[in-house]
Amino acid sequence: MNENKGTEAKRSQKAENILAQIDSNTKLGDLRKIAKDIKKNHELAMELWSTKEYLPRLLAILIMDKKLLSQDVLNKLNQDMQNHTFDERNNLMDWLMANQLTKDKKTIALMESWENSPSALQRRAFWYYQGRLRWTGQTPPDNTADLLSTIEATITQEEPEVQWAMNFTAGWIGVYDEKYRARCIKLGEKTGLYKDQKVAKGCTPNYLPEFITIEVNKRHKH
Repeated sequence: MNENKGTEAKRSQKAENILAQIDSNTKLGDLRKIAKDIKKNHELAMELWSTKEYLPRLLAILIMDKKLLSQDVLNKLNQDMQNHTFDERNNLMDWLMANQLTKDKKTIALMESWENSPSALQRRAFWYYQGRLRWTGQTPPDNTADLLSTIEATITQEEPEVQWAMNFTAGWIGVYDEKYRARCIKLGEKTGLYKDQKVAKGCTPNYLPEFITIEVNKRHKH
């Protein structure tokens, strides 16, 4: 049964031309270059998104109009991401967060409301955003104590993709907020999360006691 075939919207020439530039060797930097030429084009973004392909979807995110990203639209994008592999869908959500959601007060407010979202990807965005605020050296909101209590209470029961983002947040709290450092290290020891994870040379391990120690020492050297 393929009754959709006839009704499927034909892609515009512009979308076809762009898709012809993307193949398995295309890197994220290449997508950024293409996006720079296009600038903002929400309609084209939705065409590229409708391909269901990973790289065209990453490009689509770069050229979306953040003003049109309502909760309903984000729920739909989130639903579409579920058809990707675990790593791809996390990357799509993280890319959406970094390139769109953090750029507008309205979408930041939406992200901040996702702590208890039924969607694991939205919860991941909530936590990853909190961690990024600290990691990028911005003055964090005064919710550190609450965040830490929530992480301590729920991290071990969370979905793996959310667990990672919570751990990331706890890591950067431990690095930048001395009064919570021992508590964040203890959290890592207690949960044992990422303790035996192998990391590439030059990368900081995710295991909190190691992560915090290494990152703090880096900053003390400067």
